[in-house]
Amino acid sequence: MLFGKLLPREGNFFEMFNQHADHIVVAAQAFSRLVANYSDLDLRAKYNQEVDDAERAADRVTHECNKAIHITFITPIDREQIHSLINTMDDVADLIQDSAETMALYDVRHMTEEITRLTDLSVKCCERLRDAVKLLAHIAEPSTAEAALKTCEEIDRLESDADRVMRTAMSKLFREEPDVREVIKLKAIYELLETITDKCEDVANVIEGIILENS
Repeated sequence: MLFGKLLPREGNFFEMFNQHADHIVVAAQAFSRLVANYSDLDLRAKYNQEVDDAERAADRVTHECNKAIHITFITPIDREQIHSLINTMDDVADLIQDSAETMALYDVRHMTEEITRLTDLSVKCCERLRDAVKLLAHIAEPSTAEAALKTCEEIDRLESDADRVMRTAMSKLFREEPDVREVIKLKAIYELLETITDKCEDVANVIEGIILENS
């Protein structure tokens, strides 16, 4: 038994990355449904719960991964890269939950076109993030490494799109919304949603670093 503990361990890190990325997408899609069904209080509560459940599941994977870093003798990539990737991914899940909680807390009157557009971009970013993460285990193959880098570039483009939507949304908000309280609420929500895509870009940057060092 003791001898078994001394054997080199390689930890199933790529599988944990994949699980976490799946939870991020589940959270993002549940949040998207929350936005689409915002006027229905029962559905809003249902999708809020789905976001919470996915975020908690992602937290458990992050905890498991961080624990594995310390007990694994041989890791497939640098420990610092593993730590950076899983914790930056967890920030994405946290921000999706924060957005759902902020909407519930602020009780916004209605969803705007800009919230819908930012939400759509966030979901696309999370889906592309998952695609990039799933390629990581095979980046020794040049074609896979190239595909992963292209996926990261797509995330960068989506983040730039979200920046533009955000600027337009802010301009329109300050010009057209007469209720100061609603301005404060919507400004906070726009900023949170744009931060989701920013954090996805941070994950893409970590992935790019892993690929360049290990492919």
